[in-house]
Amino acid sequence: MASIAKDKNGTRRILFVAPDGRRPTIRLGKVSQRAAEGIKYRVEQLLECLLLNRPMEPDLAQWVANLEPPLAKKLARAGLIPNPQAKAAVTLGPFIENYVKSRVDVKPATKEVWRQGEMGLVEFFGADKPLGDITPGDADAYKLHLTGNGLAPMTVRKRLQFATMIFRAALRRRLIADSPFADVSIKASMPNRERFITPEETAKLLAACPNHHWRAIVALARFGGLRCPSEVLSLRWQDVDWETCRIVVTSPKTEHHPGKERRTIPLFPELRPTLEECFELAPEGAVYVVDERMRQSAIGPSGWRNCNLRTTFEKIVCRAGLTPWPRLFHNLRSSRQTELAERFPSHVVCAWLGNSEDIARKHYYQVTEAHFAQATGSTESGAESGALGAQNAAQRARAGYRGESHNPTLTLDGAIAYATSCEIPQNSEHMFSGWGGIRTPGA
Repeated sequence: MASIAKDKNGTRRILFVAPDGRRPTIRLGKVSQRAAEGIKYRVEQLLECLLLNRPMEPDLAQWVANLEPPLAKKLARAGLIPNPQAKAAVTLGPFIENYVKSRVDVKPATKEVWRQGEMGLVEFFGADKPLGDITPGDADAYKLHLTGNGLAPMTVRKRLQFATMIFRAALRRRLIADSPFADVSIKASMPNRERFITPEETAKLLAACPNHHWRAIVALARFGGLRCPSEVLSLRWQDVDWETCRIVVTSPKTEHHPGKERRTIPLFPELRPTLEECFELAPEGAVYVVDERMRQSAIGPSGWRNCNLRTTFEKIVCRAGLTPWPRLFHNLRSSRQTELAERFPSHVVCAWLGNSEDIARKHYYQVTEAHFAQATGSTESGAESGALGAQNAAQRARAGYRGESHNPTLTLDGAIAYATSCEIPQNSEHMFSGWGGIRTPGA
């Protein structure tokens, strides 16, 4: 019923006889013989529907509905299908909003981070900008705009990654022919914000903590390798198995990944003294290891975003005679993973810490002074010194606080002692106001 003709210049066209006797031609351009055969097969199906006056089969109707506008117009001119109606242009702002809402597989905190990328795109291009009107040149201009605003290279990289994700989604929905951000990127490396917290420094931190709840926070992050605040504040007493010396860690960050909602770690000797102290001081019926009020304060509509542990912990660091370091809690966890990697296989350590070996190499493992000392033969191995030093630090810290009251009230006696060179106010009410030393609204 239809045939394919090939012109001298390599283009192909489909010839057929219409029901009214006309002999239309559908020019396909330079396409492969296989593609031309596929279109010819559909043309014959459409002719059959016209000749027999019957509706299109579902698969044929779907093929017509998904036609690119140029080919659809050619088939309409040949009288095979009705004139295609122009699709309303999809604009940038509504598409991003609907796409973010549809991503039920990501955490609310992730969507909050995406909000920055959304605002950047909408402010630069406009919410009413049709997706199909944004060109690769526009994408390059957006990259230069971000760089020119003085944003850090890593921030620019994340904004471009968000834009790439949005336009890739539009491409998969066949709303655009190609992604303008497909080749737009920036090489960015994280600044060196690593800081190894030694066992001796950890002992000073534990001694400077205002109460056993804060000692648990520090010990769980530094000796247990738990993420803070989410994993630390989610740890329950029922998760601690004293007999088998194991702890089940609930991981809110990775719970949406199958099999990653929890993991089991050893009850490390360095960690045990602090947990025993907290257990002895815990009020009757306590569910969580760290005061539950901290957990309730930390969880908000956007996940673990309302926690104010950093402010108090910086004061603890200063009181211990140390200088606050970047990524305060991450480096506690990173220090633990670096220590454990000296004693156990990498895959074991990553299973305990809840990350991958690739992530550990990029963001956790550190080069410490102990490595240099060991290489030059000037001290014992880093594994031995780290393990023994950490355990001794925990025991010394606990011994110094055996006299703490069993009263669950979290006020701090002698808070004036917290004044340090970090310019902490001398008035105790302004230093660790609120329960657990957390600054409360209006304090």
